[in-house]
Amino acid sequence: MKAPAQVRMWAVIGKEFREYRRNRMIVLTMGIFPVLFLVLPLIPSVTLPDTASDALVTGVVGQAMLMLLIVPLMIPTTIAAYSVIGEREQGTLEPVLSTPVTDRELLAGKALAATLPAVLMAWLLFSIYVTTVRLAAPEPVVDAVWKPGWFAAQAILAPVLGGFAIIAGMAISARSTDIRVAQQLGGLITLPVVGGLAVVSYGAVTPSVGLFLGVGGVVAVVDVLGWQGLARLFDRERLLTR
Repeated sequence: MKAPAQVRMWAVIGKEFREYRRNRMIVLTMGIFPVLFLVLPLIPSVTLPDTASDALVTGVVGQAMLMLLIVPLMIPTTIAAYSVIGEREQGTLEPVLSTPVTDRELLAGKALAATLPAVLMAWLLFSIYVTTVRLAAPEPVVDAVWKPGWFAAQAILAPVLGGFAIIAGMAISARSTDIRVAQQLGGLITLPVVGGLAVVSYGAVTPSVGLFLGVGGVVAVVDVLGWQGLARLFDRERLLTR
C-alpha cells in the first residue's frame, strides 16, 4: 500500500535533518552564526548609557532588529544551496528521485526542513534579545525595543522571509552545478530584501503592526508565485541526465 502524502513528506524532512547533522557548513551556519547575530547587537544594547541620544538608541536598536530579521533569510539560503547540488555530489540524487515521493512532496519536505529551523531559531533569538533588554538595558533602549511593531515583525516576517529564501535558493540549486555559486547567487537575491528591512529598522519608515502586515502579505504572495514557479522548474528527467 502506498504511504499517505504526509508520511512521504515527513520522511523527506527526516532525511534532510539527518543530512544537516553530517554537513559541517550547515552545522556551522545553524549553530555559530545565529549566536553571533544575537551577541553582537545585544552588547551595545545593554551597555548604552541612560543619557544616550535618541539617534544613537535608534541606530543601536535598528541594527539589532535588522540582524535578527536576517536570521530567517541567512539559514535557508545556505541550506538551499545543498538541496539539489548536495544530493548530486553525494550520489544520492538518483535514489531520491526514483522513490514514490512526488515532486511537490519532495520540494515541500526539503523546504520545510530548511524553513522550520530558521523560523524557530529567529523567534528564539528574538525572545532572548527582548528579554535580556528588558532585564538589563537602559530605559530608552527598552522603550525602543518593546514596541508592538517589532514583535509583529518577527511573528509575521520570519516565516515568509524564510520561505522566500528557501524557494529562491532551491530554484538556483536546481539549475546550478556548483555549491559556492549557488550560495553566492542566493545571497544576491536576498540583498534587496535586506535593504528593505534596513530602511525600516533604522527608522526611515516608522515600524508598525499595519506596516508589517502589509509587507508580510506582499512577501507571502511572492512566496506563493515562487513556489508555483519552482514546482514547474523542477524536472526529474533533466536532473537525472545532467
